[in-house]
Amino acid sequence: MDKLKKFELMEKIVRELEDLKRSQQAVLEKIGKVEVDNIELGDGRLEKVLPEIYQRTAENSDAIGELLDAFAEKTDDFAEKNNVEQLKQQQDMEGNRNG
Repeated sequence: MDKLKKFELMEKIVRELEDLKRSQQAVLEKIGKVEVDNIELGDGRLEKVLPEIYQRTAENSDAIGELLDAFAEKTDDFAEKNNVEQLKQQQDMEGNRNG
């Protein structure tokens, strides 16, 4: 895999991790809303289980955030080490000549 393709794949993974992080945040918000609604309802099972689900989801969200940060930094480092901007410009110029 050439360096530019590898960088593009790394960028795609960063975007997917960002989306996953947003999805986890949405799940946490929904769990919170159910917990608030259950205050009025008072269902014992919801009261017992939802905090456990929230905690596990929050831990997953934190882990995804840490992974995202580390992988985004790795992607940036790769781009810098391999002069990706120059490779993109070179590819654009080659595409213009051949296209």
